Amino acid sequence: MTPPDLSELPERLSRLHELALDLSWTWSPGREVFRRLDYQLWKRTHHNPVLMLRQMASAVLERAANDAAFLAVYDRALLAMDATRVTAVGHARTFWHSQVKTATDEVVAYFSAEFALHQSLPIYAGGLGVLAGDHCKEASDLGIPFVGVGFMYPQGYFRQRVSPDGWQQEVYEHLNWEDAPIQKAQTRDRKPCVVAVPLGTRTVLVQVWQVRLGRVRLLLLDTNLEANQPWDRELTARLYGGGQDTRLQQEIVLGLGGVLALRALGLSPAVWHLNEGHAAFVVLQRLRDMHASGTSWEEALVEVRRTTVFTTHTPVPAGHDAFPFHLVEQQLASCWGSMGAERDDFLALGTYDNGAGSQFNMTALAMRSAGAINAVSQLHGVVTREMFEPLWPDLAVDDRPVGAITNGVHVPTWIGRDLGELFDRHLGAQWKDRYDDPAFWAGVLDIPDGELWAVRQTMREHLFRFVRERARVRFTEEDAGAARVVAGGAMLDPHALTIGFARRFTGYKRPDLIFRDPDRLATLINNPRRPVQLVFAGKAHPADEAGKHHLQNIYRHALDPRFGGRVTFVDDYDLLVAHFLVQGCDVWLNNPRKPLEASGTSGMKAAMNGVPHLSIGDGWWAEGYTGDNGWLIDGGVTGDDLAAVDAADADALYRLLEDEIVPKFYDRSARGVPERWLSVVKQSILTVTPRFSTRRMVKDYIERAYAPAFRRPIGSNR
Repeated sequence: MTPPDLSELPERLSRLHELALDLSWTWSPGREVFRRLDYQLWKRTHHNPVLMLRQMASAVLERAANDAAFLAVYDRALLAMDATRVTAVGHARTFWHSQVKTATDEVVAYFSAEFALHQSLPIYAGGLGVLAGDHCKEASDLGIPFVGVGFMYPQGYFRQRVSPDGWQQEVYEHLNWEDAPIQKAQTRDRKPCVVAVPLGTRTVLVQVWQVRLGRVRLLLLDTNLEANQPWDRELTARLYGGGQDTRLQQEIVLGLGGVLALRALGLSPAVWHLNEGHAAFVVLQRLRDMHASGTSWEEALVEVRRTTVFTTHTPVPAGHDAFPFHLVEQQLASCWGSMGAERDDFLALGTYDNGAGSQFNMTALAMRSAGAINAVSQLHGVVTREMFEPLWPDLAVDDRPVGAITNGVHVPTWIGRDLGELFDRHLGAQWKDRYDDPAFWAGVLDIPDGELWAVRQTMREHLFRFVRERARVRFTEEDAGAARVVAGGAMLDPHALTIGFARRFTGYKRPDLIFRDPDRLATLINNPRRPVQLVFAGKAHPADEAGKHHLQNIYRHALDPRFGGRVTFVDDYDLLVAHFLVQGCDVWLNNPRKPLEASGTSGMKAAMNGVPHLSIGDGWWAEGYTGDNGWLIDGGVTGDDLAAVDAADADALYRLLEDEIVPKFYDRSARGVPERWLSVVKQSILTVTPRFSTRRMVKDYIERAYAPAFRRPIGSNR
C-alpha cells in the first residue's frame, strides 16, 4: 500500500516512509527522527509517524532535507533499522545464531489474540497484548527467526470516554488503514495473501496483513472482505467483542487461519508458541495437515507435543475460554471429514470441567497438546499446577508439567528518554546491549544523587505537562465540563508525591482499596508540608459491570472536595498514556487479591524508570521484592473473610505511606535532594531491570523451549 505522499518526499529523505512503517523505530534512534522533524505535529498525531507524513507540509520536509544536524540523526536511524533486518543464518552478531547454530530456514510462530506494539495500531486491550508486543521486539533484538500471528481488528479495542457521573462509555472507531504501520502480506508470487478457513458448513476468506518490527514479521488476520457474508465480515471487527458464538468463531479463525496463512507465505515453523488458550485451534489444523499426509493420529500428536509451547496467563477460572460441545460441533462441522475416526479423540483433548459442567476448554486443549507449558511467574506456576489438578490426577503437585518463566518487559521501549541519556553518560552506551546482566547494573549506585534526582524531576514534569494538556484539550475541544477537567488532572501539584495506579479495572485488582478509610487518606493527601496525590488510569472490560462500578468509584473520588483535586483519573488508557505514567510517577501501586495476579508488568516498567513498587506480594513482586527496592503490602490476614483481608491490607498500605514512603520522599538534604529516597530508587533500577527484562525472559524461552525443537536430529519428522 503506497502512501499518498510518498512521491512528495525529497530524494534525500526517500526512506522516511519505510522508517515509519518499520516499528523498530519505537525502540531505536528512529524516534528522534520524527520528534525533530516536527515536534508539535508529533504530539498532535500521538506519536504516529505514518499519520505525520500524510499531514506534513512539504516545506518542512524540504528544510529537513537540507539540515545537516537532522540528516545525521536520520542517517543513524536508517543504519539502526538496516542492522535490525540482518537475518542471514549464522550471523555472528545475533544471540540466536551464536547459540543455536542451525542451518534451517524454519521459524518460531507465536500466536496471540492481541499485540501491543504502538498506539497507532490499537489491536490490544492490556497486559497480554503488551507482553506479546514486547516478546516480538526482543525476538527481533536477539535475532530469532520469529513470526507473530494475530488479528487485524478494524475497530480495535474501544476508546474510553467517561460520563459526568463516572460511567465508562465504549466508543468504537474504524481504523484508517492509511494511518497505520501496516501493509498487505504478499505470497512469493507477489499476490495478496488470502486463505480460506472452514467455519461451520461454510468457508470464510481471511485477508492477511503484515507489520514489520526489525527482523520480526507480525501477520494479522482480517475477515472484512466483500466476498464474505456480512456477519462473517464482522468476525474480526473488534477485540474481545460479541458473544460466545463470535468468540469461538474468532478463535477458530486465529488457529486454523493462522496455520494456513503461514503455509501460504511459505513459512515453516519449528516451534508453535501459543500465548494463552485463544490460539489452541492451531493444534486442530496441524493434526488435519498431518492426517492428510498419511501420518497416524498417535504419531501426529507426538509431533504436535514436541513442537508446541503453551503459556498460560491467568489464575482466574473465568479467564479460560470454554464452550459448550454443541457449539464446537457446529462450528467445526466441515473439519470432521478430514479427521476421520479421530474426531472424538480431538474433542477429548479439550474436555474439562471448570466447575460449570464438562465443556470444551481451550486451556485444557493447549495443555494436553503442548510439550512445554509455562506460567508467567513462580507463584503463578504453583497456582496453575493446583488449579488444573484434574488434568494430571495421578501426579503430585510438584510433578505436574507446568513450569514458570516469569514475564519481563522490553527495556529499550519503556526506559524514559531522559533516564536513558543519564545511563549513556554514567554506564556507557553498552547498557542497551547488557540490560539483562545483573552485575552491569551495579554501576547505577555510582550515579550522583543530584543528577538522578534532576532526571527524575524532569520525568515528573513530562507527566504533569501531559496530563494537564490532556485535561485542557478535553475542556476546549471536547466541551468537557469543569468537573471532568478537575477529575482529569488539571489541579495536579508538580511538587507532591505522586502515586500511580494503571491497569484493567476489575474486582480482584482492588483499585479502590486505598479509599477504604477516606478520612485517613484525606489526612495523608492534604498534609500541607508533605502532600500526596493519586493518578489512576485503566479500562474495564465492556462486559464487566462490576469493573465499571470500581472505575466509577475512583472517578467520584476524583471529584470529592475533601481530596482537594489531588485524585486524578486519566481516561482512554493506551500505550502513550502508559509511557508517561510509568516514567513520571514517584510510586507504583498494585494491590490485587492474592494469588489472582499472575504476573503484572506495569510495575516492572515503573521500577526500571526509578519508580519504586508498592505492592501485595503477588505475581512478579513475590520474586522481585528484596527489602530495599520498594515496599511490600502485607496485612497478615488470609482466608475467606474478604472484608477482613481488605481491611488489614488497607491498614498496612496506610502505615507504609505514613511511616516510610512519605517521610523518605520529603526528607531532603541541604542541597534539596532526597538521599534516602534515591537509595530505594537506585535499588529499584538495578534489581528489577536485568531480572525482569524480556531479554532474560526470551532467553529462558530459547533455552527451555525454542532451541530444543531446532536442535532435533537431522532427518527427524517435522
